[in-house]
Amino acid sequence: MTTRHDGPRGPKVLWMAWNRPGNTGGTSGRGGMGRWFDVLPGLGDGSPMRWAGLLLALWLVFNCFVLVAEQQRGVVLRFGRFDRVMQPGPNFKLPWPIERVIKVNATQIKNYEDRVPVLTRDENIVEVAVNVQYRVADPVLYLFGTRNADEVLKQAALSTVREQVGRSDLDTVLGAREQLAVAARERLQKSLVTYRTGLTVTELNLPDARPPQQVKPAFDDVNSAQQDKERLISESRAYAAKVVPEARGQAARVRTVAQGYKESVIARAQGDAERFSLLVAQYKSAPEVTRKRLWLETVQEVLANNRKVIGGDGRQLIYVPMPAAATSAGATAPLLTPEQLAPQMQPAPEDDASSGRPVRSGRPAGREEVVR
Repeated sequence: MTTRHDGPRGPKVLWMAWNRPGNTGGTSGRGGMGRWFDVLPGLGDGSPMRWAGLLLALWLVFNCFVLVAEQQRGVVLRFGRFDRVMQPGPNFKLPWPIERVIKVNATQIKNYEDRVPVLTRDENIVEVAVNVQYRVADPVLYLFGTRNADEVLKQAALSTVREQVGRSDLDTVLGAREQLAVAARERLQKSLVTYRTGLTVTELNLPDARPPQQVKPAFDDVNSAQQDKERLISESRAYAAKVVPEARGQAARVRTVAQGYKESVIARAQGDAERFSLLVAQYKSAPEVTRKRLWLETVQEVLANNRKVIGGDGRQLIYVPMPAAATSAGATAPLLTPEQLAPQMQPAPEDDASSGRPVRSGRPAGREEVVR
């Protein structure tokens, strides 16, 4: 409750105590918050310092309490000098201006991209795209190790790429940049450690390399020729992989057939030689019988392949039909008895007076053999 009255120097506002006896809006007696402020001199009832002290206490509480996020690190400075590093979670510090905290994001992956013209070892100019991903490894060095660590990283990255590309020829830069990227990453990390930036490189890529626009058509022709070369090489290797196994299989088949033919010829020759040796032994023991048997076997083999037989006197014609299976297989025809041959015998016609030779009529076409 307040009251106002005008004095000689202007209006005045009087503050009434909340804890006066009979005041229904506060606590009775000297309890409540008033007890805490009555302890201190000058903070008793009705003094404006009471609220000033309350505000100061709240400010001290909030100023001394620091909450560090999981991805952050808190660098504590005491009178402007580094004191310690706060880890994630609730932390406390001395009030400002004694101590203050600088929060650094230590887990965020930062990205830097640029395109830089570089002169290669064989004196060709090529534009190389650079992509660097990095993060803060040491918050203290990142803040106080060097001035503007991010800018130092950019300059060091460009310098490292120029150095690595300048040591390589144009073909390597255009077609084989993986090794260059690995070497550039290692070199860049060493430079960042030397410059005390507190940064670590997580990835460095050279995603693209192209010639300047003035000579781009000529380089496109070169790349097209290189691709055609690689395509032809791949097709040749595929053709060789297909033809070589087929040729080897055919060669193996030919060798197998030749080996089988060789073994069959050798076996047949050995069998013929052995049969001849046995025949010689039989001939020595019984010449007449062996000679007659050989003659009969020969005649049987000859007659088996003929369809007609003419008698020795020229008066009789004997027709011996051959079975189709036996003729096709070349087997020996069975010998016919005289009773089986009698129905097939035909009488010879009368002799021709003019020629003195028997006349044979009804001679069918076919193969004939005269046996005497």
